[in-house]
Amino acid sequence: MYKMLTVDHSKCTGCRLCEVVCSVKKTGAVNPARARLAVIKWEQVCVDVPVICQQCESAPCMLVCPVKALTMDEKLNRVAINHDLCIGCRFCMAVCPFGAISLDSVAKKVVKCDLCDGDPTCVRFCETKALQYEDASTPSARKMRSAAKKVLESMRAG
Repeated sequence: MYKMLTVDHSKCTGCRLCEVVCSVKKTGAVNPARARLAVIKWEQVCVDVPVICQQCESAPCMLVCPVKALTMDEKLNRVAINHDLCIGCRFCMAVCPFGAISLDSVAKKVVKCDLCDGDPTCVRFCETKALQYEDASTPSARKMRSAAKKVLESMRAG
């Protein structure tokens, strides 16, 4: 069973600690703009949404890379970037439907979440547990229970 990084948007407070610890882990400096995830703030509706790489099975970024610098790491179920092969064309950034690949303006290379080699730092520091690294079946089971609860409540009300 493989694991995946998940987000419970209802628990995110917008503290952005995940961005800070990610930037420190990956670059050695506190610079959230260089983090491998981003918290998007929707101030008009008071919602904060962490945006992370979904590690897509048929990842568009892998499909468009002309030098095959992006590959699926089956062991950790993640899309990995080989910077020795990357030519910096940024096609991967253009096609990512989640906007989860960015350009590190200091290092001058494309970057994305690599799950910290199976121990995501952002998860360890998320105090509200909005970020979780869990078995891939867990989010689905949680959604099924939630849907079943809604059905039960509607049956009781009706």
